[in-house]
Amino acid sequence: MANTTAHPEPIPAKEKQEFSASFPPVMGKSPRILILGTLPGQESLRQQQYYAHPRNAFWKILFRLFRKEFKFDYAERLTFLTENKIALWDICRLGIRKGSLDSNIRQEIPNDIPQLVTEHPTIQSIFFNGKKAEQLFKKYFERQTQITYITLLSTSPANASYSFEQKLENWQKIKPAEVKALRPRLFNKNS
Repeated sequence: MANTTAHPEPIPAKEKQEFSASFPPVMGKSPRILILGTLPGQESLRQQQYYAHPRNAFWKILFRLFRKEFKFDYAERLTFLTENKIALWDICRLGIRKGSLDSNIRQEIPNDIPQLVTEHPTIQSIFFNGKKAEQLFKKYFERQTQITYITLLSTSPANASYSFEQKLENWQKIKPAEVKALRPRLFNKNS
């Protein structure tokens, strides 16, 4: 079973009534990749699982990219992440959101992403699951020069203008060899 770090302190009951809350980060030993979403959607909150909506392509994309048989068991999914040196968290610790659309997130309070990265210096790359995750990150945090940042297509079913195959192709960037190939171009000032 994947190890989860208990960041941050518990959310007061009153705040829980109005706000949706993120889950603890999924952290294995020496993660190299951190995937950041925005805030769990309604189905994820109901099941208490990252990316629980059956039409969200997140898990299917990752299993396909790493050429592994897709797992329905959530504990096996988390183990898959940590075995592949992938950490998972959300930008928002708390937020008000009607429904599950990222565009409906209001009054968000961020998780302490910089602290997480400091505690796990093996993280080399941060991938944003969609533009809204990147926008929220930019709103609250500065980028660190030693980390590669890449925004990927959202795996959400609301991102219906892209097919599964298009999302899969875009997410190829997450594979370690691809990250290494991208790194020099991302920091080349002449490009």
